[in-house]
Amino acid sequence: MKIDWKHIAVLLRKWVLNKYVITLVVFLFMLAFLGENSWIQQIRNARQISGLEEELDNYLQEAARYRQDIQTLQGSEENLERYAREHYYMHAPNEDVYLIDEE
Repeated sequence: MKIDWKHIAVLLRKWVLNKYVITLVVFLFMLAFLGENSWIQQIRNARQISGLEEELDNYLQEAARYRQDIQTLQGSEENLERYAREHYYMHAPNEDVYLIDEE
């Protein structure tokens, strides 16, 4: 059985040049690449949203840690003094503080 390529080319050309096919291709192109609501922009927005959600989770964890520190500091005067010594290198008037750099 022999394939008639001329006949296939005529049918393909007729199908591709159909006004509905051209309209569909143009419409799909517009959806994919043009405008604020294009598929490409939707993908970019989804990536940005996921990044912002991760950042929000980090901030929420940090806020929880700070709330815990506040509760600890409000617990007693000793905790407040220990926190000041550890984080701000404060000391009593009659003592010396030595910082050891571990590199």
